[in-house]
Amino acid sequence: MAYLTLKNINKIYPNGYHAVHNFNLDMEKGEFIVFVGPSGCGKSTTLRMIAGLEDISNGEFLINGKRANEQGPRERGVAMVFQSYALYPQMSVYDNIAFGLELQGADDDYIDEKVRNTARILGLTDYLDRLPRALSGGQRQRVAIGRALIRKVGIFLMDEPLSNLDAKQRVTMRSEITQIHRETGATTIYVTHDQTEAMTMADRIVCMKDGYVQQVGTPRELYFDPVNVFVAGFIGEPPMNFVRATVKGGKVKIGGKDLDLTPKLGKKLGSYEGKEIVFGFRPESIKLGEQKEAYVMDADVELTEMLGDNTNVYIKMQEQNAILKVDPHDTPEVDSKIVFSIPYESVYLFDGETEMVIK
Repeated sequence: MAYLTLKNINKIYPNGYHAVHNFNLDMEKGEFIVFVGPSGCGKSTTLRMIAGLEDISNGEFLINGKRANEQGPRERGVAMVFQSYALYPQMSVYDNIAFGLELQGADDDYIDEKVRNTARILGLTDYLDRLPRALSGGQRQRVAIGRALIRKVGIFLMDEPLSNLDAKQRVTMRSEITQIHRETGATTIYVTHDQTEAMTMADRIVCMKDGYVQQVGTPRELYFDPVNVFVAGFIGEPPMNFVRATVKGGKVKIGGKDLDLTPKLGKKLGSYEGKEIVFGFRPESIKLGEQKEAYVMDADVELTEMLGDNTNVYIKMQEQNAILKVDPHDTPEVDSKIVFSIPYESVYLFDGETEMVIK
């Protein structure tokens, strides 16, 4: 039996807005699940329904097999870390972390032991006497996490906890949260719009769009086996390149080249004759120059971005734009012409009408 189960969960507001549609998920104890998607996709609303901060309009939420729809946050045994830290500014770090246990009526010795142990895990031992205003953004977020961790709860919920941090702090906190999860074994649901956070932290990812779940799977599954154009374009940085084309005589014309789709469509080739498809490839999958067992393309270089470990090359193939990711030592000149190859196994084809992947 799954530890957490969401069955056909819906959220419909009084004004008729349908924020979440038929959300289904089984979650095992100790898993780290990340809800990812663009702003307004319903991920935070779903998290708040799990927390008991939003009513569930339709569907059923189970904890250890027992219905929890009518339970409040305390009865559900959840602790939540918010985007804004939500620390008490007049209280020291020690008192902020201890606050939840004090409300539960725990004795002083127990509270002291738990606070100091939590501070040790989070690297806050030297800051227990400080007020939040004397801390950096990353340190404040660790205090907020510590306040959640110290409580005896079975479910930890995090709503975009790193969005207020700078880029360097986000990288550091990502690894710290992942390490904390490994040490505590806490069942965690984490909401973010940042696909890098999702890919680096999750056991499984729930990718959402417009209130609907698009795909649930491991980071590897969403990256290598996306079910549709949206997931393929949302997961990966830079995003996957997409070119719309019409199948004619088993081929499509892209960048002045007639590309034979037989290696990718096989027996399905005939059913797509005269239909539009979406030809997709990831920027990092290409190889400069002509290669065997690959689609060979010509392009004009419009812009390059040197990033240190790689270079993003912005190209145009006739009227089609794309991004290539190349070794910095192979960076082509702007306004030059290049030839590159996309291995057959690195190409994705999607139905032009449904935008679902063609297997």
